Amino acid sequence: MPSQTNLAEVLQDQSIIKPFALIGSEWIEGKRKFAVTNPATGKEIINVADVGRGEILAAIENAQHAFTTFGRTSEYERATMLRKWASLLLTLENGKTLAEAAAEVEYGASYLDWFAEEAIRSYGDTIPSRNPATANFVIRQPVGVCAIIAPWNFPIAMITRKLGPAIAAGCTAIVKPPRETPLCTSALGHLALQAGIPPGVIQIVPSTDRAATAELYTHPAIRKVSFTGSTNVGKIISEQAIRTMKRFSMELGGNAPFIVFDDADIDVAVEGAVNCKFRGSGQTCVCANLLYVQRGIHDKFTQRLADRMRSFVVGSGLDPKVTHGPLVNDAAVQKVRTHIEDALAKGATLVMGGTVPKSPGFFIEPALMTGITGEMIVTREETFGPLAAIRMFDTVEEVIESANNTEFGLAGYFFSQNLQTIWRVARALEVGMVGVNTGKISAAEVPFGGVKESGVGREGSRYGLAEYQVMKTVTIGGLPA
Repeated sequence: MPSQTNLAEVLQDQSIIKPFALIGSEWIEGKRKFAVTNPATGKEIINVADVGRGEILAAIENAQHAFTTFGRTSEYERATMLRKWASLLLTLENGKTLAEAAAEVEYGASYLDWFAEEAIRSYGDTIPSRNPATANFVIRQPVGVCAIIAPWNFPIAMITRKLGPAIAAGCTAIVKPPRETPLCTSALGHLALQAGIPPGVIQIVPSTDRAATAELYTHPAIRKVSFTGSTNVGKIISEQAIRTMKRFSMELGGNAPFIVFDDADIDVAVEGAVNCKFRGSGQTCVCANLLYVQRGIHDKFTQRLADRMRSFVVGSGLDPKVTHGPLVNDAAVQKVRTHIEDALAKGATLVMGGTVPKSPGFFIEPALMTGITGEMIVTREETFGPLAAIRMFDTVEEVIESANNTEFGLAGYFFSQNLQTIWRVARALEVGMVGVNTGKISAAEVPFGGVKESGVGREGSRYGLAEYQVMKTVTIGGLPA
């Protein structure tokens, strides 16, 4: 396994490392701390402020106060702030960054750039009135104070995807960063202040106190909740948020099918599988979970994918030679092992990988399995790890039925060169996003979100701004007819 690299060697600007809460313009150290662990070594790397109910209530009060003025700033002012923030964020790429991390920084900045433009395209409507002495208008206004809860797997992009439209709309926001990656959030807060975003517009409250953080979902001053995470947690948050009729958007679990038809370009399909199955070592919500491969191409596809996987280099994410890093914790490693062992016990074949190295850290070798059948756990549960499990199929009808046989519906992928198949399957898959002959479906300009139990609402695109706005009807009477 490649050698480790020190975090300090990667970052040019050490001032962005702030293990604190941000309340107003003040970085708060807090009375309690929680430890952040490097998953490549299993060792603690820093202690971060662990705020309680008092600090969270203070953040809500600050956000309320900031909203009274920020909500009235012009769209052009907010667009300028977002552009400056995006520019500062991209400077993080200037150090010894790695390909995947650098790509996320650029991806995260793209949302700030996109919503800087959308801010000045926030149009209303003029509605003709039946009464000639009356005029009707529709205007859009910021929803108010927002609570943002982001995941650990994309600690920059998932936050900018939420904060970009919130700020473009004129909202203020309280961000609860993921426990595993809070330093990325504090870096974003530091750069936001440098970009001229007023103090109080963005609050950051790292916390492990569930009772305290419940204020973000229940406090009447919070008017919008945006959450990315598991379906079970999303249901709990939405149940709490609805008691005060908050707006909420949820990007939740996925169980994405990846389908390869006999007429697919096999090289394109293999690269698509590498991109969407093994990105982030399989730890993204849009990762393919189960690979369906039609019988006529099954053996050739399996061999090509195995050959491609042999080029993977597993190790610390700070090593430039590494292509695939560790999983987030030991529980994630054990879940992959459980899926492998269950499949083996029920007749599947392990083609390669799946071993857990004896070295420190939360690593597992990327695995490839064939002979997957419907009674295996991997067909029902999202693995969220580097396991490519292949299930063979014969007909279009069969694979559509299998792919849709889940309560989830975030993303789906398929590969074919037949136009009729492409149109039929794209319409039939019960998902919010479909990748056809590609494993990459996410970009700032397209809507991101799922159906069924994979979420509510959309992020990104021109539709994402409306998630942070309220529509107000204005009727003016007594006009000259």
